[in-house]
Amino acid sequence: MRATPHSTTADLDALPRRLIARPLIGEDPALRAAYRLCRRTTRAHDPAIHALIQLMPAVLRPACWALWAAASVLDDLADQQDAEPAARAARVEAWAQALQRDLAAGTSTDPVRHALVDTALRWRLDLSRLQGAMTSTRDDTRSRHFADWAAWRAWCTEGIVPWVDQVRHLFERAGAPMTPRLDRQEDYERFIDGARLTDILTDLGSDLVQGLLLLPQEVLDAYPGAEDDLRQRRWSPAAAALIGAMTDLARQWTTRPAMTRGMHPGAATVLTTSACLLRAQLDAVDAAGPALLERVPRPSLVARARILAPARIRSRLAWSLTPLTAPRPGRPAVNATGPSRAARDTVLRPPPPHPDGARPPQIAADQMPSHVAIIMDGNGRWAQQRGLPRSAGHRAGTAAAHEMVYGALEIGLRHLTLYAFSTENWKRDTEEIATILEAIRRGLDEGPIRDLDVRQRWSGRVDKLPEELVQALMREERRTRARTGLTLTVCINYGGRDEITRTAAALAQAARAGDVDPHLIDEDDFARHLPHPDMPDVDLLWRTGNEQRTSNFLPWHATYAELHFTPEYWPDVDRRDLWQAITEYSRRQRRYGAAPFVSPRCSSART
Repeated sequence: MRATPHSTTADLDALPRRLIARPLIGEDPALRAAYRLCRRTTRAHDPAIHALIQLMPAVLRPACWALWAAASVLDDLADQQDAEPAARAARVEAWAQALQRDLAAGTSTDPVRHALVDTALRWRLDLSRLQGAMTSTRDDTRSRHFADWAAWRAWCTEGIVPWVDQVRHLFERAGAPMTPRLDRQEDYERFIDGARLTDILTDLGSDLVQGLLLLPQEVLDAYPGAEDDLRQRRWSPAAAALIGAMTDLARQWTTRPAMTRGMHPGAATVLTTSACLLRAQLDAVDAAGPALLERVPRPSLVARARILAPARIRSRLAWSLTPLTAPRPGRPAVNATGPSRAARDTVLRPPPPHPDGARPPQIAADQMPSHVAIIMDGNGRWAQQRGLPRSAGHRAGTAAAHEMVYGALEIGLRHLTLYAFSTENWKRDTEEIATILEAIRRGLDEGPIRDLDVRQRWSGRVDKLPEELVQALMREERRTRARTGLTLTVCINYGGRDEITRTAAALAQAARAGDVDPHLIDEDDFARHLPHPDMPDVDLLWRTGNEQRTSNFLPWHATYAELHFTPEYWPDVDRRDLWQAITEYSRRQRRYGAAPFVSPRCSSART
């Protein structure tokens, strides 16, 4: 939460043209000026980010300047102390809405947005994915409070990760992917957490002036008196102990050497150097002591030079050996009066109506399940009954899955989880497996639920799955994370016992790291280490195909689920069957181990 003055348009003439990457030379002078301003803004707002961008190939630098300058402008609009929080939030919202209009027009009178729009069109970036981050920045104008690390991480993910993902997309578009290995995704997430925590510790003094203390309450409670001392800007033993512990934690999170294994050497150099700069920043925080409450600590020039000098040599060599794709100037997807693709992606449509005009039943709110999980069984048998290969049944079952999403949206269900492929399904025929996985990938890239108000995510193991499928799953998770309608979780290469085993391993690691006390572990601690800690318990578990078993599906979440088994094969069901299952659920009495209530009148009548 920094408030650094930005350079003005008058500063542009002081910047030589050689600072702009070669692909922009010879283009519109206003566009060159816009990119120069973005470079100057990035350097003034965050010198470390500017240094990292200089390690990237020249063709990517202007786009990165535009992205970081836009984030800086929004950050400063939220932080300006010349207005009340509501007015600052309105400024952020107005800037974000102006960006949408500029994307439709393909240009902007605002220089930072002008460069950002050109970047989006030139590199085919979907800036609608930044909507959640912009909303988070707007909400940062109000005081933030995090009960625990889970809430803090959710804030980090919402506010920071979308911007970082745009940079990753740039590397992919240029032909040098920065995507970490699939088995190192957790390392990458912890690294992002460490970067955010480092930023908070660095800006502690300026944040406290604004009344902000952006640490989880569970951490503050562990150091009695530290919160009051910091808010009063007193450097006490408790405050020193708290800051020391947070610095050590940030250093641990940013030390992830395995994160870059298998990555392009140029991209790996950028991330490795970023980690080194973050740890140098943490050293400066440690050395600042009481002065941390008065000024922003920075690493010495010598310390930075020791990190950046060899990194520049390594990155220059790596990029010199890599053929990169340079984009041509972009154009709006349509004419200036119509929406661009990025703008269109922010417009969500309702699900298509049922062909017969069927409408969902009215279910009372207190009788409506929050989470329905479905075992989609019977695809192969459906095909065999018709003399077709089993793979044809899986293709037909895709339409039924779409129907479930439509029906869930129409009836107002909040969570829907579909069992698409289990860890045991690898025993099946190779062609059948390929058909299932390809149908899932095609649905992600081209399916009819992309433009619905559906937050998509997946659960399961990454090993054995095709890289292309996993990237599509991760891409849709990022693209839809800000949607608030139905949360659709698709279980692929999933096993319930495997999920519990991996969660136990994660909990053991947390205990070893001192994050939890092994003597005080309870169910809540375990749930926080599940792949999706925010997934609610399953209220209704439904299986088609005339089988009556749960097949290792969501054992932790479905402990108290109501079970519903139907004889129809999966391709034969539609949204009306979902509505019927929910209707039957609404008639059941759920007791969770308690005895049923019997009125005294009924009791006396039976005696």
